[in-house]
Amino acid sequence: MEEKIQKNINHLRDDILNNNKETFRKKFLSFHISNQAHIFNSLDTIEQERVFNLISPKEFAPVLSKENVLKQKEIFDKFRTQSSTSSYLIKTLNYMNIDDLAKFLLQMETDQKNTIMDQLDENKTSELKKILDYKPETAGSLMNIEFYSINEFDTVGQVLDDLRKKAPDTETIYYLYVIDDSSNFLGVVSLRELVTSPTNEVISNIMNTNTITVNEYLDQEKIAHCIQKYDLLAVPVTTETNKLLGIITVDDIMDVMEQEVTEDFDDLTSTGGSSNLNLSVLTAAKRRSPWIIILMFLGLITGSVIGRYEDTLESVVLLAVFIPMIMDSAGNIGTQALGVSVRGLALNQIKKGTFIKTIFREFLIGAIIGLLCMILIALLIIIIYGNTTLALVVGVSMFCTFSISSVVGAIIPLFINKLKLDPAIASGPFITTINDIIGLFIYFSIATSLMNYL
Repeated sequence: MEEKIQKNINHLRDDILNNNKETFRKKFLSFHISNQAHIFNSLDTIEQERVFNLISPKEFAPVLSKENVLKQKEIFDKFRTQSSTSSYLIKTLNYMNIDDLAKFLLQMETDQKNTIMDQLDENKTSELKKILDYKPETAGSLMNIEFYSINEFDTVGQVLDDLRKKAPDTETIYYLYVIDDSSNFLGVVSLRELVTSPTNEVISNIMNTNTITVNEYLDQEKIAHCIQKYDLLAVPVTTETNKLLGIITVDDIMDVMEQEVTEDFDDLTSTGGSSNLNLSVLTAAKRRSPWIIILMFLGLITGSVIGRYEDTLESVVLLAVFIPMIMDSAGNIGTQALGVSVRGLALNQIKKGTFIKTIFREFLIGAIIGLLCMILIALLIIIIYGNTTLALVVGVSMFCTFSISSVVGAIIPLFINKLKLDPAIASGPFITTINDIIGLFIYFSIATSLMNYL
């Protein structure tokens, strides 16, 4: 498929250059929307601008919607300064689904967002304000209010007739949402149930009332878990009084899950949201630097631990050989435990009554791995250096370090979660530095106590 698309890109470039409008349209619009977006991104700026003359704003709207919000903003910023393309893009925005358009506008500065909204159709602006008033990353900010609802007293025949007229302007019709005259949510009718029921059947007799809904203020990550748990294609968004406001579809949740994973990755690696390769070098460096500076000063504590045991090091210089191994091991085992805890919290596998059990489990895992490494490193030291006491010092240090570092890696994200904060902020580098200090302290404490035997 990729080879086919790449081959067609070259042909499409020729059609653009020669202004072969009908040929270009036939080829370009025959591709899936995702492939159309890929093709558009493969063109240079001049070719992209010419595409606007070959397809209508209504045809380009799904292509722009398919891009992530950062790419949408990049495209908009590139062409908004030109009067011809600026007008084209505003028309394109008017054809986008409300939820996609809202996510796009949230990336804009307030002045630019207001300027764009002033140029949109009045009905579009009114609908947008309903969504933009919600706090970001909540159900209300994600929902699409362009959904298809039906009344409980409608008949199947009436709904089918109306559906044929309204379906082209509705994002999804897999489920039809049943409401009463006061817009209270009552249940759901699937498209399959609709087309297989007699035309004179009343909707209230075939609707499913055992449905899942989400509150308008629910966090997006919890919505993602809900849709995943119940295998939903879409979930209704309701108020506290059960008024139906909109729906959130699975494609929107896929974007949410990607966003949440990216945020967690940024937190775990202390990259400060700079994992996006489209960011400038200066911006990426600016976002990464705070954690690096903090860790740099924490590293001074590591140095002070080594300095405190300077006499021990001078007496047995060979101890210095194993310092990197102790530090790396402490950091690695802690990072593993950190990853397990954060993932367990994200999947709701770690609950209120399993806190102690989780910590004890990680302690046992660390102790088992530590015991294995203790035996291996002790044997290696005896074979190479012929020093049993040194083997004991390093081996026991490894065992203790692994056991404690594993607990530290597990307990910090659990503690942060108890504070109602995102556990992912317990970053890998932070845990690594803390465990480095712990590992060195254990190592030199044991070495100092056995100094007379070294």
